[in-house]
Amino acid sequence: MPITLEDIQKDFESNPFLSHIGFQIIYFEEGNVKVKLTIEEYLLNTNGTLHGGVYATMLDFILGMVLRSVTKTRCVTTNLTIHYLASMSEGELYAEAKVLQQGYKLAFAEGEIKDMKGNVITKGIGTFKLIREE
Repeated sequence: MPITLEDIQKDFESNPFLSHIGFQIIYFEEGNVKVKLTIEEYLLNTNGTLHGGVYATMLDFILGMVLRSVTKTRCVTTNLTIHYLASMSEGELYAEAKVLQQGYKLAFAEGEIKDMKGNVITKGIGTFKLIREE
């Protein structure tokens, strides 16, 4: 049975790890996914800024989600390259991603995380192995 967009959205919304961090899906359709995160104190590092791992997780999340929305199959990250351009301590972050290329076994996506004013805070590109049911 093929995976539907509704199945994919339910998978992500029911993931306890992603819910704990606080990611909110604000837009979801095939090839177009947007996610929001309100920065909370428990997500800050010892410098008082959002921990780099949260940015990485947000990118991994949105890249995988946009790929699944297009491929309708599960995927796992094989490589994730992140460019940290600025830091934040408060406010909201918005992430979006797009598929760059898709083959039968591998797919590539890129994404950005922006602040409330639209400034790019973090950029990333990922390679994913597609897990197709044979």
